[in-house]
Amino acid sequence: MKMTEENNDGNSTITMEDVQSLIKKKDTIEEQIKAYYDVLEDQEVGMEGPLVDAEGFPRADVNVYQIRTARHSISCLQNDHKAIMVEIEEALHRLHALEKAKREQDQAESQTESMEQEVTLPSPFARVDAVSQGSPACQAGLRISDEIIAFGSINTGNFQNLQNIASVVQHSEGKPLNVTVIRNGQKTQMGLTPQRWSGRGLLGSVSYLLS
Repeated sequence: MKMTEENNDGNSTITMEDVQSLIKKKDTIEEQIKAYYDVLEDQEVGMEGPLVDAEGFPRADVNVYQIRTARHSISCLQNDHKAIMVEIEEALHRLHALEKAKREQDQAESQTESMEQEVTLPSPFARVDAVSQGSPACQAGLRISDEIIAFGSINTGNFQNLQNIASVVQHSEGKPLNVTVIRNGQKTQMGLTPQRWSGRGLLGSVSYLLS
């Protein structure tokens, strides 16, 4: 297996496929042990039954060679079975340890990314208060409580009042606008095309100014 070579240099990695391969080997060994036990059962001697008669001669009513071969094979396979079980247990421990380490690393990276975004994200100038079903805003993916940091050519640096947004909308009917919002602490971008629909206005959403 590929993990064996890696174990020699101490940088062991393991996958679920490796564990499944070990389990498959274990199942094969168990099948072989059962097959040899079936041989002993057919001969009605088991692992301990005598192979000589009362006078010390090999029994004529059983296949002595076949029985001895089966018993020896069972003993060897049982040792192999113990070894593979230890290997499976160790592999599972390593796999769980790797998964735990990866989860912790992912959490740490996520926290770092979140902190970086909190530092670098600009301050929003408006918050979405309502979004009508079937409206252009709804189709674009805009949600209630989204905090707007860019709306077309309007951004935090040049925003003055909500009339700025209304003006951009009026002059962009049928044209896609890039809209950037902060949602759950993350920056989200979407394309919003102001256009006529069954409701009022060209957007179908209501925003209010953030002080």
